[in-house]
Amino acid sequence: MFFILSKILSYFINPFNWILFFFIFSFVTKNVNRKKRFFKIGIVLLLFFTNNVIFLEFTRLWEDKGTPIKEVGKYDVAVVLGGMAEYNTDLERISIRRGGDRIWQAIHLYHLGKVDKILISGDSGFLVDKGLREAEQFKQILIDECIPENDIIVESKSKNTYQNAIETKKILDQTPKQEKVLLVTSALHMKRSKACFEKVGFKNFGVFSTDHYTGKNRGYYFDQYFIPNESVLNDWNKLIHEWIGYLTYWLVGYI
Repeated sequence: MFFILSKILSYFINPFNWILFFFIFSFVTKNVNRKKRFFKIGIVLLLFFTNNVIFLEFTRLWEDKGTPIKEVGKYDVAVVLGGMAEYNTDLERISIRRGGDRIWQAIHLYHLGKVDKILISGDSGFLVDKGLREAEQFKQILIDECIPENDIIVESKSKNTYQNAIETKKILDQTPKQEKVLLVTSALHMKRSKACFEKVGFKNFGVFSTDHYTGKNRGYYFDQYFIPNESVLNDWNKLIHEWIGYLTYWLVGYI
């Protein structure tokens, strides 16, 4: 039930829907003053949520700062959280999204000898079956990338971050010599993920965040200040999703 409610909530926290709401009401209302007011609010929201610099400054306050690879120590297992891909049913292959940097970085850490095994956690995060079986499908990709099957652990029950932590804990508690854990997920997702893993009993684990939006130096370009970018609307949706997700998890006791 919580999983279904979270997906419904995702619709209402999308900034695009807020903007659409004000434009629609400015069109259908017969009150002239209200029409103008709603239209102006819609324009302000549109400019705000399509501005790169505004989004990046808010993101800078939230996402994990990251760790250079040279500073990563030695770990028994890298736990890579799902939410990285979609499945193309026509071509019968997995299609990586922005979060796919998680699995790429884990592969790199493995080949550098920084992690001995890779645990992929997560099934499909969609309400409707779209053919995605993320952990199992990525396992085959890792095998194709010359990683021995014995060094790949699959957790394919979880559908959200809290379940990732619970199911991963169950597996690692039954797996000998998997004491040093490195949590790998997107920088935007790390705060909530880390809190969930701490809640279920993980202690002294390392974190390695990926696919950062921001860095140490700002260095914005002219167009980022003044030219609206429609893709930022989707980025805002991800950031607000993390804010609401963290608050909701706190309210229900997941963190």
